[in-house]
Amino acid sequence: MLQRTRNEKGKTILVAGGAGFVGSHLCDALLARGDRVICVDSYITGSKDNVRPLRNHPRFRLIEKDICDLAEVDETLDQIYNLACAASPPQYQADPVHTMMTCVAGTGNLLSLAERHAASFLQASTSEVYGDPVEHPQREDYRGNVSCIGPRACYDEGKRAAETLCFDMLRTGKVDARVARIFNTYGPRMQPNDGRIISNLLVQAIQGKPLTIYGTGKQTRSFCFVSDLVAGLIALMDVDPNPEAPVNLGNPGEFTINELAEMVLAMVPTASKAVRKPLPQDDPQRRRPDISRAKELLKWEPKVPLSEGLRHTADWFTAALGDGKALRRRSRVRRPISSPEISVGA
Repeated sequence: MLQRTRNEKGKTILVAGGAGFVGSHLCDALLARGDRVICVDSYITGSKDNVRPLRNHPRFRLIEKDICDLAEVDETLDQIYNLACAASPPQYQADPVHTMMTCVAGTGNLLSLAERHAASFLQASTSEVYGDPVEHPQREDYRGNVSCIGPRACYDEGKRAAETLCFDMLRTGKVDARVARIFNTYGPRMQPNDGRIISNLLVQAIQGKPLTIYGTGKQTRSFCFVSDLVAGLIALMDVDPNPEAPVNLGNPGEFTINELAEMVLAMVPTASKAVRKPLPQDDPQRRRPDISRAKELLKWEPKVPLSEGLRHTADWFTAALGDGKALRRRSRVRRPISSPEISVGA
């Protein structure tokens, strides 16, 4: 048995995927409120640069480990956040088997860890569980329109299976598990080549290259700034009682890809014109969260408008792209086995 000692001044929290884009911002927020943070990351898609400023923090500990292989942690845990999975198409399609196993075996390992420590658990799921939706906007009770055999299935179906594990552990009384369905999120620390539409367009604009639009550009997305998402994740983890149902976290403002491109063209002086390419397979046509549940249960809704968040993100990319050495470190992303088209749905 583990020695049951608690951090008197705050919680001891494990953040799996804590060196990633969202995970590193979550680590920052938890440390700022006085918690002790154990960051677990394999660096498959995370970056050491994201947590480098935290390495000497007295309440921060870093473990380089894949959650598929994580057996135990030698400290008593109060909470576990699972953000450990590649989250954009080029990344999760690079090794689809590993993506699926991260979602299933890795999540299973962390749930077992939560059970042994009597720790609350939060699973970072995704709006991709809704697939290419026929219901709009998407509510949590919508069961989705997902291909289980397509090139995105390793992620979409993997996340659906991870949700099943969480709710089975909750129903059987083994783990206080919560599930956040995260919609498109953006902000500083995104990887420049991660395949997400905002990073694609901003990097192309800053480099003076044509902006790539897939399909007609009339497909829609909703964009949530990372600070808003982190606040929602923490609120969901800490809310009492457990909602016992998935909760959408995202910004309900809906924009076409053409509208986003126009904003980037107007914001970045070096931006060039747009060019069009074919739409990738299984790419959703519409995406917008219904956040009524989050508003009611968590008293949460996003605060940062797209124009403001996009400016912060553009400024960060401008600085990052100006530092070639840092950019090369952040750009070490495994390439897809079959080199699929980058998706606008990321």
